[in-house]
Amino acid sequence: MPVLALDTSAAASAAVVDDSGRTLATRSSGQTRRHAEALTPLLDAVLAEAGVDRRDLTAVVVGTGPAPFTGLRVGLVTARTLGLALGIPVHGVSSLDALALATVDAGLSGAGPDLAGREVLVVTDARRKEVYHARYRAVVGAATLPTVEPVDGPGVDTPAAVAAAGLDELLVVGPGTALYPDLLPATPGTPTEVDPADLARVALARLAVAGDGVVLPTEPLYLRRPDAVPPAPAKRARA
Repeated sequence: MPVLALDTSAAASAAVVDDSGRTLATRSSGQTRRHAEALTPLLDAVLAEAGVDRRDLTAVVVGTGPAPFTGLRVGLVTARTLGLALGIPVHGVSSLDALALATVDAGLSGAGPDLAGREVLVVTDARRKEVYHARYRAVVGAATLPTVEPVDGPGVDTPAAVAAAGLDELLVVGPGTALYPDLLPATPGTPTEVDPADLARVALARLAVAGDGVVLPTEPLYLRRPDAVPPAPAKRARA
């Protein structure tokens, strides 16, 4: 029961996982632009690497951001089109959620930091010298897949403002740490980029709790108004 996950919140990326969350294949374009040109060939390549025919997919999971309008729209439209064509559900997951879960998984495996009593602060590049941010707690139970639960956010702010809110006892993760290491120092052993397979794992864990027939919403997280706005109407000349 393979699931396809795709994300355009940063680079165009895609993964195929099975229904237990095991990664069958994952790929990234490595480019934060030209999503429309990169995504379709990337999907074909990751499905071929996984040995999965798209007609065998049971769901599509798409990253809902936060991210700028244009890149995010490419991923959402592609996912919804695939879902409609294949007659399968499309689920939305924030890229911040995926980074938080990757941190939790690393901690549980022993390859990452100790999770005991600590929340995860995810920071990513929002441009304009700002970061997108959200804080999470781990949800780990013997009967369910590990997942994460939002505690605060998502939001967009300056790195200084995020740091001023307090970093004590937080695991600070995400690509925003590399941009502002003095203000938001990364916790060693934590992820710096979104793996689309983690989007799928977040979705699978939430759907296992929610039950059959639930669809995770795909509304995009822009968190800002678009830069491009309609021009103001021309002023009428006075007689």
